[in-house]
Amino acid sequence: MAELSIIYVGKKPTMNYVLAIVTQFNNNVEQITIKARGKSISKAVDIAEITKHKFIKELKYQSIKLDTEVMEGERGQSNVSSIEILLTR
Repeated sequence: MAELSIIYVGKKPTMNYVLAIVTQFNNNVEQITIKARGKSISKAVDIAEITKHKFIKELKYQSIKLDTEVMEGERGQSNVSSIEILLTR
């Protein structure tokens, strides 16, 4: 069975996520999913690109999934965009 890991993108610096992904791949994880919502989507793309071009050149984008999630907030429901980037070696 393939090891699968999920990285949720939030407020931490970009390089923290990049190093987490590199570490996981070095520990023989076969697939990593980067998940982000809203304003963190551009950071998720940056994380994937930095990891692929600067650290693990043989990385491949297995799939990229875009979605809209309905969130309950103080002012009722709102739509929030989300992205899932599946990386494999």
